[in-house]
Amino acid sequence: MRNEPILDKLYVMRLGAMATAWQERQEQQRDTHVGELSFDERFGLLVESEHLARDNRRLQRRLKEAELRIAEACLEDVATSSARGIEKATVHQCATCAWVDQHRNVLVTGMTNVGKSYFACALAQSACRRGLRALYRRVPRLFDELALATRSGSLEPGR
Repeated sequence: MRNEPILDKLYVMRLGAMATAWQERQEQQRDTHVGELSFDERFGLLVESEHLARDNRRLQRRLKEAELRIAEACLEDVATSSARGIEKATVHQCATCAWVDQHRNVLVTGMTNVGKSYFACALAQSACRRGLRALYRRVPRLFDELALATRSGSLEPGR
């Protein structure tokens, strides 16, 4: 059986990662362990490959839309100490993103150069990893955008 029609159909159905994984099966068949897998197990690997690729694309899209100033920021790398004014428990609590479900805000304040932007970007990155959308804005730009939205009528005053 020829593979090209099947590959074409997978790409038409937008299952590119599955098509790629299926193409790689030629090399995997030489491995005796893969040959021992049942049809269901091998099919599961193909589906898992597609699922993972889609999750990664969604994450990349959310991170791009977040417009993070420090794209590589992550909560695991936040330096916690009482001298910096941030404790490990606070970081863990913020990392759960429970504050989003509770309709609460996180306000990051502090002296110059203590890592406010890094922490905010890390928090947004964590939210994106959990499937939430985020947008990074510094206060001056946020106020400008809110004022513009209020003037244009796309945002009601007092909301």
